[in-house]
Amino acid sequence: MQTTSTTGTRATSRPRWTKQDTTWALSLFGTAVGAGILFLPINAGMSGFWPLVVMTLLVGPMTFFAHRGLSRFVLSSKNAGSDITEVVEEHFGVGAGKLITLLYFFAIYPIVLIYGVGITNTVDSFLVNQLGMASPPRAILSLALILGMMSVMLLGEKMMLRVTQFLVYPLVGILVFMSIYLIPEWNTAALSQVPSAGDFTITLWISIPVLVFAFNHSPAISSFSLAQRRDHGDDAEYKSGQILMRSAAMLVGFVMLFVFSCVLSLTPADLEAAKAENIAILSYLANKHESPFISFLGPLVAFVAIVSSFFGHYLGAREGLNGIATKALRSMGKPVDRKKINVFTVVFMILTIWLVATLNPSILGMIESLGGPIIASILFIMPMYAVKNVPAMQKYSGTISNAFVLIMGLVAISAITYSMIS
Repeated sequence: MQTTSTTGTRATSRPRWTKQDTTWALSLFGTAVGAGILFLPINAGMSGFWPLVVMTLLVGPMTFFAHRGLSRFVLSSKNAGSDITEVVEEHFGVGAGKLITLLYFFAIYPIVLIYGVGITNTVDSFLVNQLGMASPPRAILSLALILGMMSVMLLGEKMMLRVTQFLVYPLVGILVFMSIYLIPEWNTAALSQVPSAGDFTITLWISIPVLVFAFNHSPAISSFSLAQRRDHGDDAEYKSGQILMRSAAMLVGFVMLFVFSCVLSLTPADLEAAKAENIAILSYLANKHESPFISFLGPLVAFVAIVSSFFGHYLGAREGLNGIATKALRSMGKPVDRKKINVFTVVFMILTIWLVATLNPSILGMIESLGGPIIASILFIMPMYAVKNVPAMQKYSGTISNAFVLIMGLVAISAITYSMIS
């Protein structure tokens, strides 16, 4: 009877859902939904309706189980304040810690640079095309926008979460509105496109990475998990899983509704044309329907999505760079001053993002694709490897979800490698 009583007490003492939990769920949603959502309907829907149905069934479990595994990995440390770079070193040794920290940084950092370029291009285009203004000097515009985003991060976690919450609500609203707005345009062209079994399998295979990165919020997982450990102690794992589940449900519900509505309102030929023109889905819809309303919404969605996603990716890039600096100082036998490292990281980020945003190079997409296999490895493979080899993680072994995450990770990496080679 004592065991039952203890279990019952434990079950009822679980922390309740709070406003702060909602804010974190929205923040993770915002990290995942970057400007790429404007291309997701094109990339995911080009092969027709039926592969998209299977993708929708897969992407929810993929997103939740993979991010939960990474969160559990961060929380498995003996030290309550250890971020992902320190946990890697704790479990896999100093050498592996240095390597994975370096790879982690260079997988996320280019995405931060891309957002610096993206926000500058989006605002410049809006000022010129929607408001009829002259294009401002790019160096001044990019610096103002980058300092604006960085100032939110420098004001701390609470301010970042507050601003993200403020941004994500209209983003969700616009996604739902556009999904409903397009319903009168739905047609059966996508439904009539039924690929052969072989084509269906290949389509699904090469589409998995698109879904992985469209729903990826791994850069924010380490900071998120540490916040749960700080706020909830022994209940951090339970609370993290609870928030991650709702965040994944939001992503599948709102994003895939938008994707389906876009795909059903266009024909496969339209999606091919949009892909060839390399324009966002809202831009293509605005041109097709001659709608100034949609053309106004496009830049607004892009702006909100870029800013909210920038925050989460900056957390990961900052963690990676801090980890590199810390490990370099320790290897040289020098003292580690956290405040000086943080100042260095902030100055480095502002200057490099500003430089790249001003220069507007065309190679960033290639750099981002090279980081793809690294992100997939850290998100899908590393936590599953840890379940088998790290004593603190072995309590999670023996579940079907582990095998599912490992298989989907290998599928994603193989598809990314195939796309890069071909």
